[in-house]
Amino acid sequence: MHVNDLAKQSGVPPHVVRYYTQIGLLTPKRDPKNRYRDYAAADVYRVRFIRRAKWLGFTLKDVEKILADADAGRSPCLEVREIVKIRARENHQRLEDLHRLQRRVENAVAVWETLPDRRPDHDSLCYLIDTVAEAEGCLT
Repeated sequence: MHVNDLAKQSGVPPHVVRYYTQIGLLTPKRDPKNRYRDYAAADVYRVRFIRRAKWLGFTLKDVEKILADADAGRSPCLEVREIVKIRARENHQRLEDLHRLQRRVENAVAVWETLPDRRPDHDSLCYLIDTVAEAEGCLT
């Protein structure tokens, strides 16, 4: 099957199939007559698997390791468990960072409601940002 067929059957745009091929996640054979890439029926599941893994937060590098184990006949489950634990910790940290950012933004909104607009001067390009950042101890 060709790129467009694989894309349609696996529910992704053709450029995704081409990209996965380019980075080595898919390894189609070449049709000797016309040199077109010839994907196997199993590649439909492979593309779906890649999308599912990405949906769970795995990176394409992670997927590459998982597929290498599976292609070699080794169970990737141990690695999958380890990777997902790492992703869970990373996601938790990102959520905490986002919560802190949200509190800063909400504080800025509240403070800025009480301040007038002001033109930039030699001390400040936007005194609104400077005022809130300095009040919260941000020096950089």
